[in-house]
Amino acid sequence: MPVLIAVACIPVLIWTFLLFGRDSFWRVSRHLSMLDTPPQLPSNVVVVIPARNEASGIERAVSSLLEQQLPGLLRIIVVDDNSDDGTGDLARRAAERLSKDKQITVLQGQPLPAGWTGKMWAVAQGIAEAETLAPDYLLLTDADVEHGPSNVSELVRRAEVESYDLVSYMVKLSCETPAEKALIPAFVFFFFLLYPPAAIRSSRSKTAGAAGGCMLIRTAALQMSGGIAQIRSEVIDDCALAKVIKSSGGRVWLGLTNSTRSLRRYSTFSEIERMIARTAFNQLRHSWLLLAGTCLGLAFTYLLPVALLFSGRLVPALLGAVAWTLMSIAYFPMVRFYRCAGLWSVMLPFVALFYMAATVHSAVQYASGRGGQWKGRNQDIKT
Repeated sequence: MPVLIAVACIPVLIWTFLLFGRDSFWRVSRHLSMLDTPPQLPSNVVVVIPARNEASGIERAVSSLLEQQLPGLLRIIVVDDNSDDGTGDLARRAAERLSKDKQITVLQGQPLPAGWTGKMWAVAQGIAEAETLAPDYLLLTDADVEHGPSNVSELVRRAEVESYDLVSYMVKLSCETPAEKALIPAFVFFFFLLYPPAAIRSSRSKTAGAAGGCMLIRTAALQMSGGIAQIRSEVIDDCALAKVIKSSGGRVWLGLTNSTRSLRRYSTFSEIERMIARTAFNQLRHSWLLLAGTCLGLAFTYLLPVALLFSGRLVPALLGAVAWTLMSIAYFPMVRFYRCAGLWSVMLPFVALFYMAATVHSAVQYASGRGGQWKGRNQDIKT
């Protein structure tokens, strides 16, 4: 009995620490961009969009950028990465519809060289073209992101006013289908748990992170860090870029936004599972020891509180209930940010079990030589 009580105390201690000692990663209101200081504009911004078979969203993405409320100059470079669905033509059509075709350049992607991921090679080509325009900032974004009308201005303002070299928004992901409501808020919650925005902003912390759907970076800072080639083989390229920038002396900011949204939808649980499994084992640096530690940590943190309720012992069951309550309190703000019913906050243990299974699946895929797949390309393959 004393041993069971001691074990039951572990998740309570974990969640007490996460609530009060992890840089308030769970407090959504602290991560929303709210700046009242007038922007120091104009600035010359060039947007780089790597696009491979993005016909479903590229027009809305391009249109939202061309309609930005930005006093400075904004131009767009779309790198059509060998699409076969007319992505490039649709991007041009969006600009022509707004009579802003001179603000967009569509490049045909070149063959993928050894040692590069497809996305990073497309980004590198876009940046090379962008540098001929001598931009103050580069906005690296995805072809399935629809930007709020003041998004770019807010990013530039944050960088200018507070002297950040990389400013990134975790764009608001789609949360409409049952699978999305169950799993997407947790995706952002877990991301912020791993990469607390306050720690990312702090010069005293080595933690660095960014969200690849929306990253504004000073051109000079990127050049000082060694350029995009520094992360040419990275699968989790956004966090790798943030690490490179911060390691070279740059300042990084990550936050949330309500106005800039992902257009990509996940209709089923299996689609989200594939999205997680594509990069999860890479996040663990392909270490089986880290995988075992991660599964053990997830079990103690998320699953043990539920199991204790069925222990048949009053004190352990009460401790399990306390841990589950603290967990739900931490998760609730993210659930509400995504406009889901508050009841979803108590489902986090079962969501964590899903993520654990996807992580194990990611490791199995890597061990079998399949790795992750994205847009018809294999990546993160065991060599």
